[in-house]
Amino acid sequence: MTNPAMKTTSRRRMEGLVISNKMQKTAVVQTAALVKHAKYGKYFRKFKKLKVHDEKSECQVGDRVEIMESSPISKEKKFRLVKVLEKAKHAEAIE
Repeated sequence: MTNPAMKTTSRRRMEGLVISNKMQKTAVVQTAALVKHAKYGKYFRKFKKLKVHDEKSECQVGDRVEIMESSPISKEKKFRLVKVLEKAKHAEAIE
């Protein structure tokens, strides 16, 4: 009696910044996480670069995007683009 369209997923959703889009249907997104040091208690940022599947090639360098975990698309691509949250103001200045 469950509706397949109403199915909830437990896939990770993250926000990140597009740092490269030179590949076909692929973008490299940098995500940041705030982590607390186990011994000293100081908070610091940990960065991770992820390859994201961008079917329509809609994101540009400097865009803030939302990505979601998916089944592996290739050897390194395990995330797909959900939506572009904010377009880059000056794409030329970032490169």
